[in-house]
This record gives sequence, C-alpha cells and structure tokens, in this order.
Amino acid sequence: MPLHTTALVLFSGGQDSTTCLADALSKYQRVETLGFDYGQRHRVELDVRGTILAQMRERFPDWAPRLGEDHVLTLAALAQLGGSSLTEEVAFAMQADGLPNTFVPGRNLLFLTLAGALAYRRGLQVIVTGVCETDFSGYPDCRDDTMKAMQLALSLGLERRLVIETPLMWIDKAETWQMAHRLGGEPLVELIVEETHTCYLGDRVHRQAWGYGCGECPACDLRKKGWERYSGQAAAG
Repeated sequence: MPLHTTALVLFSGGQDSTTCLADALSKYQRVETLGFDYGQRHRVELDVRGTILAQMRERFPDWAPRLGEDHVLTLAALAQLGGSSLTEEVAFAMQADGLPNTFVPGRNLLFLTLAGALAYRRGLQVIVTGVCETDFSGYPDCRDDTMKAMQLALSLGLERRLVIETPLMWIDKAETWQMAHRLGGEPLVELIVEETHTCYLGDRVHRQAWGYGCGECPACDLRKKGWERYSGQAAAG
C-alpha cells in the first residue's frame, strides 16, 4: 500500500494545475481540489474550473471515482495590497527589484497556508501545487526551497505531517504538455487546449493552436512556446 492515499490539488483552472490534477488522480485514491478568488484580472479561470472537473469525470472513468469535493476560498486582501498587474489594470513590466509586476507578493504562501488548514480539516495528506523553477518568472514563492520551508512550517504548525508535492518543479512547458499526454493521452491534451485558461488578460475569444488567450502576455507566450516545442518534438518522433 502507498504511504499516502489522499491529496488536495491547488487547482486554478490552468494548464499546469490541470496536469497536476491528472497526475494526482493517477496516484491517489481520493483527490479534492482548491481554487482561490483573489481579485485576479483573469478570474475567468474560476469559471472554467467547473467545466474541467466535469470533463475529467466524463472523459476519464478510471479517475472519476477518485475525484472528490471542490473548494473555492476568497482572498480579497491580495487585491487590496495592490501593485500587481494580475490584480490591477496596469501594463506588464519589470519592477526595480528585478521581478515582473505579475508577482503577487505572498500569494503562494497564503495559498499553501490555507491549503494546509483545509487539508487538516479534510484529512488529506498531500498538497499538490504546480509551481516550478524551470518555466517561471523569477517568483521567489515558486522555488523548491520555499516549498520545502512551507512543508516544514505547515507540518510543525499543524502538528500533522503534510507533504507538499510539486510535479512540475524541474520540467519546462514542453515537458508539461508531454506529461499530460503520458497521463491521459490525446483526450487530456485536447481538454487542456480547449478548456483550461492561462492568459493573464482573461481572453477567451481568440483561439490559438494551444488554446484561448491574447497570445501576447507573459503567460500566453510561455504556453505558446511550450506548445511549439512539444508539437515539434511530436512531429519529429
């Protein structure tokens, strides 16, 4: 029997978190999901979450019995702090400290703290999050060291062993597409293309080869380049 059988996936409705959800469903007997409404400009991602979960149950019958309750928590304080292009109508730019203004300070720390509290209440052993050091924008709260520190802090503070799992930590976007294909084949890749949301501007009008988005913001650019590498490798193979 595996050491851990239950998981809570931080599920935004994007490519990365959907891939992480598929990975968790392939490994754990009971998987619940958690999303956050923090006043993000691209809050359309909250709207697509329900569609993705329904499609997961419909298209992947082996996973459906494992997919449990979905939760959404509000974090209005992050928008009140201001200063981020993800929560305010400002152009994407680099800040004086070298970080892009898409960085929402403390966001992932708060996400994981609340996820730990929910996991405690729900009796879930593993917290799964799609952060990574490979295809990230320099966000310090996406680093492996941060995740290890949060795992220790949560386990100590809650007096319960919690594991923070980061399936994408050391892979790039092309490898994330490959991972989705390995987990769920073309049906999962198609679901990610058609239903997930990545665009920071919340664009669900323009359909690109890799899904919906403006095609220009940092999130779209990253997803597009990953898709192009993945598609090129698939064609060559």
